Amino acid sequence: MISVFDLFKIGIGPSSSHTVGPMVAANLFLTSLTEQMELTAVKTIEIELYGSLAATGKGHATDTAILLGLLGHTPSTIDTRMTSSYLSPIFSDKILNVSGTHTIAFDTEQNIYWYDDTVLPYHPNALTLRAISTEGVRYQQTYYSVGGGFVINEEDATNPDEDHASPTIDRVPYPFNNAAELLEQCREHDLSISELVLANECHFHAKEEVFAYLDSIWEVMQDCVKQGCENGGILPGGLDVKRRAQDLHTQLCAEKDQPITKTDKLAAMDWVDLYALAVNEENANGGKVVTAPTNGAAGIIPAVLHYYRDFLPNYSQDGVRKFLLNATAIGSLIKQNASISGAEVGCQGEVGSACAMAGSALAEIMNGTPAKCLNAAEIGIEHNLGLTCDPIGGLVQVPCIERNAMGAVKAINAARLACRGNGQHFVSLDKAIETMKQTGADMSDKYKETARGGLAVYADNRIPTATRGVSVNYSQC
Repeated sequence: MISVFDLFKIGIGPSSSHTVGPMVAANLFLTSLTEQMELTAVKTIEIELYGSLAATGKGHATDTAILLGLLGHTPSTIDTRMTSSYLSPIFSDKILNVSGTHTIAFDTEQNIYWYDDTVLPYHPNALTLRAISTEGVRYQQTYYSVGGGFVINEEDATNPDEDHASPTIDRVPYPFNNAAELLEQCREHDLSISELVLANECHFHAKEEVFAYLDSIWEVMQDCVKQGCENGGILPGGLDVKRRAQDLHTQLCAEKDQPITKTDKLAAMDWVDLYALAVNEENANGGKVVTAPTNGAAGIIPAVLHYYRDFLPNYSQDGVRKFLLNATAIGSLIKQNASISGAEVGCQGEVGSACAMAGSALAEIMNGTPAKCLNAAEIGIEHNLGLTCDPIGGLVQVPCIERNAMGAVKAINAARLACRGNGQHFVSLDKAIETMKQTGADMSDKYKETARGGLAVYADNRIPTATRGVSVNYSQC
């Protein structure tokens, strides 16, 4: 299984695979580098970006994320309001204070290499970090950012059978490799999906620790929505995309007590749209978000959770915990048997996965059986199959922000459809996940986070030539 501590991460925008992952890789590199040589011996650091990381890395702030990581900052603790001052010495003085303790010369034009036409064997999102000492000793590591902030190094990639990550399947009390096994475990032990996942988590963590982490995740999600509703302006990157959540929030608050709003049976959907837009505008602006399971799809689960909080009568903190635990099971199944990486399978792996996770979790909150939850997850995936990742200008803005609003509404409908049924569906969740994987394998690379196909080609007519392909400085947001 994949732990809730791994699947839901507190990080920064705009991308879990292109921003959070590379920053994590830089943190890992610093740790391994200090085991190889004294930091004071380092003279030069070089950064090489490959495949999708290079193709859309400038719009996703991949380069600045790595630099922040090399400075010693982490995705979960960095103060995003201070990134401008953190990065200023690099861009203005051409110096890099490695791990905050050792200053070297660093020129972003000379020390960062972009190889967008080269894809390394394991995954489209690859980067190599290299340190050269004053005596010419070279130490380097290659990392793969595989989606959702998950990072593995080259050794992990070439030895996939070894246990490099979180709790392994044979060490938890209720192991499952697929949805069929998950359902069988629930039935055999008379457990809900959230109860089963909690029992597995408690095999490695105290229940209080699990609950505290889930509560912190929900707190960051709520704060992200709040920030998104309060902040307006234009998003960075050159597309001149205007933030909409602030105005929409003002409109909805003003209409709350109007008669037409009280009789509008779909008024709740306007609020769901707002919640999702707020999160993904914050993400696009480089703010603090929760990967759920990725940054590109970070608005769907918070939006559906806010729907639960504001529009269902049975809201409770315990319900939020059940929601996130249930979603963890579905996200774990998808990540282990397909992918949550847009660079690997397109947006079906991001928005599709988040939609499935939110649909299943909401179904449990609505008293759906485990079978109905898995049915909701299947609906969420099935109706996102083939969804491409084609961000205009390589920015997580168009169509990504609006796509989260659509995904959240679809997740709610999936839960409602499933709860009205009997838990059976013509296509199983396992078949839907396998279909997603195969669809991603068949999908042209130009539709997998390279900004070379689909809606992304529209960027040629919208982005000024002077800003096209230029790194976005999210620190100025």
